[in-house]
Amino acid sequence: MRSQAALLLCLLLSFPLAAQVGGQRGFTHLELPASAKQAALGTINVSAFGHDVNMVAANPALLNAEMDRQLSLSYVGYLADIKQSTIAYAFNHEKLGRWAATINYLNYGDFVQRDATGMEEGNFTINDYTLSLTHARQAEAFTIGATAKFAVSSMAGNKAVGLLADVGGLFKHPERDLTVGLAFKNIGYQVKPFDDGERQAMPFDAQLGASYKPEHMPVRLSVTAHHLYQFDVVYLDPNTKGRLDANGNEIKEEKTTGDKIARHFVVGTEFIFSKNFQLRAGYNHLRRKELRLQNKAGSAGFSLGAMLRVRAFELNYSSAFYHPSGAGHYVTISTDTGTLLKRKNTE
Repeated sequence: MRSQAALLLCLLLSFPLAAQVGGQRGFTHLELPASAKQAALGTINVSAFGHDVNMVAANPALLNAEMDRQLSLSYVGYLADIKQSTIAYAFNHEKLGRWAATINYLNYGDFVQRDATGMEEGNFTINDYTLSLTHARQAEAFTIGATAKFAVSSMAGNKAVGLLADVGGLFKHPERDLTVGLAFKNIGYQVKPFDDGERQAMPFDAQLGASYKPEHMPVRLSVTAHHLYQFDVVYLDPNTKGRLDANGNEIKEEKTTGDKIARHFVVGTEFIFSKNFQLRAGYNHLRRKELRLQNKAGSAGFSLGAMLRVRAFELNYSSAFYHPSGAGHYVTISTDTGTLLKRKNTE
């Protein structure tokens, strides 16, 4: 039962893109947020500037001086026994500039292998992992960055390998708390497909967003647009029953311009009570529309989170509701290794 639930979630997580491009994209795990902050802000955000080193996965141009010496560990628990772990670290080299390194691992659990007659032949595992290296350079109010990725998907020992890159830019207003980000995600090539399989396209996306905090308000608002290269990302299931008119005739749902536009946007909010405590919330309209059930949407598409800083450590937690059946629970623990080492030396 747990293996069946795990397989169901695998399909659900890849469904939004599969519905639009025929399920021909590989390494769709690269579209999942790996940290609590990104998940809490609606799972897509390219402009949330700060010291969280995990945000370089959203936009490499977000790498900045506040992230120097930041070490972060993230854990995500999905449905059944699907788990995701991430470790990220940022540093600034005197000659080579500012860098960040990330290792991400996603395990879908154990599955029972059977032959054509249904007899058990043993167990197998499915997992994905990615090694990433990010570099960014700043010139006054502008920052440009790039991330190189080595991605592997493994199913019962059969592996697919991809080489990918993210490229991003960021504008940070010199006087106001305003940032605008642009990112081109997962540009690359599947250098090795699964055995006897066709080479798959990468999960490319183009995203544009802005974050703004009014001067006298403890709130930072973010709006992000995704899939900029394709206007119509609406998928209507032909098997879904429509409503009935007065004569009992079925009326199927039709695409509207408003819905086509709305599905491109994700909104996020940070409530900044102090530098040691924040609350976050987000909404992803595309996720809600495509992962809802026919007669029930629940909290699909919404996300909530909080940040608490205690001495040298920062704890982030969030719940991102992907589907009415449950949510992904994210925990991220971060610390400034420079500050931590100084405290140990003085004790």
